[in-house]
Amino acid sequence: MKFLRCVETSLKRVRRPAAPRALRAALAFLSAALLPACIAVGPDYREPPAVDPGEGWTLPVASASGPADLARWWRTLGDPVLERLIDTALAQNLDLRRAEARIGEARALRDRAAGGLLPAAAAAAGVNYRRQSENGPLPVGVIPGLEPTQTIHDIGFDASWEIDLFGGKRRALESAGARLQAVQIEAAGARIRVVAEVARAWFSAVGAARELAARKAAVAALEQTLELVRRRHELGAAASAEVEAAEAQWAAANAELPALEARRRAAVLGLGVLLGGLPERELALAEAAPAAFAPAPFPVGERADVLRRRPDVLAAERRLAAAVADIGVAKAELFPKLSIGVGGGFQALDAGQWFDSASTRFSILPLISWRLFDGGRVRAEIRAREAAEREAALAYEQAVLAALGDAERALGDYRFGLETLERRRAAVAAGRRSREHAQARYAAGDIALMELLAAERLLREAEAAAARAATEAAMQLAALYKALGGGWEASADVVSAPPRAPGS
Repeated sequence: MKFLRCVETSLKRVRRPAAPRALRAALAFLSAALLPACIAVGPDYREPPAVDPGEGWTLPVASASGPADLARWWRTLGDPVLERLIDTALAQNLDLRRAEARIGEARALRDRAAGGLLPAAAAAAGVNYRRQSENGPLPVGVIPGLEPTQTIHDIGFDASWEIDLFGGKRRALESAGARLQAVQIEAAGARIRVVAEVARAWFSAVGAARELAARKAAVAALEQTLELVRRRHELGAAASAEVEAAEAQWAAANAELPALEARRRAAVLGLGVLLGGLPERELALAEAAPAAFAPAPFPVGERADVLRRRPDVLAAERRLAAAVADIGVAKAELFPKLSIGVGGGFQALDAGQWFDSASTRFSILPLISWRLFDGGRVRAEIRAREAAEREAALAYEQAVLAALGDAERALGDYRFGLETLERRRAAVAAGRRSREHAQARYAAGDIALMELLAAERLLREAEAAAARAATEAAMQLAALYKALGGGWEASADVVSAPPRAPGS
C-alpha cells in the first residue's frame, strides 16, 4: 500500500496538464529515479516478540539508593592483584582478540552489502594484435582499406548499476548491519566470560592458599598430639590403639594437603593462559600471601534489568532482526531487476590517433530481467528464510528464559553461600573462644596439653572450612555478576529494543 500511494503520487505529478512537456519528462525521470525509495519488500522489523519476565526475584535481594556498578564490578572488591589480572586479560586474552577479528569480518561484510547499492566501474587499457580469416564471414580480403592483420589500441571504462527497485539490496544491508551488532554484543559476552573466569581462578588460588594454611596448622596440632600419645605409650600410660588412632587422624589430615597445593597451582597456571601467555606466566602468585576477601550482599536491581544487559539476549534479538531482513532479500527475487550498463573510451588502429575525437566510443545499455520460471526455487528460499525467522524468534525467547534462569540460580547460590559463610565464621568464633578457654585452663593446670591441642585442632579445622566457604562464596559472586550481565557497558549504538512483556 505504501508503494501504491507513492507511485500514484508520482503519476499525478507527471500527468498534470499545466505542466510543460519538458517538465513532465523531467518529473517522469525523477519518479523513476525515486521508485526504489517507494518499495522495500518483506516484513519490517519492529521489536522482538513479547516474553513475560515475571514479577520479580523469587528471593529477597539487597536494596540500595541506586543500582550496583556492574560495568567494572571487580574494582569494588579492593584487590589490586585481581584488578591487574583482569586488566591484562582484557588487553591480551586470545578469545577477546578473536572476537575483535570477528567484528572486523562482520564490519567488512556490512560494507560489502553497502557497496552493492552503488554503481560499479572499471577501467581497462590494452593492445590487441590480431589476424582475421580472409575466408570467414567478413570478406576482409576484398574490402578496400581493411587489412587482415590489425593492431587495435583500446582504452576506456565500463560501469554498471543494478537499481535496487524492490529493496533487496537494502534488506541485505539491514541484515548485515544487524549481524554486525550481534557480533559486537557477542564480543561483550566474551569479555564477561573472561572477566568471570579470571576472577574465579584467582579466588580459587587465594582460597586454596588460605585453606592450605589452616589445614597445615591443623596437621601440626595433630602431629603434636601424636607425639604426646607416643610418649604416653612409651611410659605405659596409653594403649597402642590410641597411638594408631592418633596416627590415623594425622595421616588423614596430612593427605588433604597435596590436593590443596595442586588446586592452588592449577588455578595459577590457568591464569597464565587466560592472560594470553604461557601457563607459568603468573606462577609466582602461587607462593604469594593470600589476600583477605569478604563477600557481602549487593543490590542486583530489577529482574527485567538483566534482560537489558545480558549479551546473549541482546545478540539473539539482533539475529532475529537480521533474519527478518533476510526474508525481504529472498522476496525481492520475485520481481524484475533493472540494470544500466555504460561504457566508453577510445579505440584506434594507430596509437597516434588514440585520443582523437573520431576514436571515441560510447554505449549505454538498460536491461530488465525477470525470473519467470525457476522451478520454485525463489519461493522455496522465501519459505526457508521465514522458517529461519521463526527459529530466531524462538532462540530469542529461549535466551530470555535461560538468562532469567541463570540469574535466579546464581542469586540463590550466592545468597545461600553467604549464609554458609556466616555460619562457618560463627563456628570459627566459637572455636576461638573454646581455645582461649582451654589455654586459660591449661595455664591453671586444670587440663592436660592433649585437651588444649584438641581445641586447637578444632579451631584450625573450622578456619579451613570457613576458608573453603569464603572461596565458594567469592566464586558464586563472580558467577552472579556474570549472570547479571556485568562486565561491560551496554551502549545505545549496539543495543536495540529491550524485551517487553505481553500486552505492553
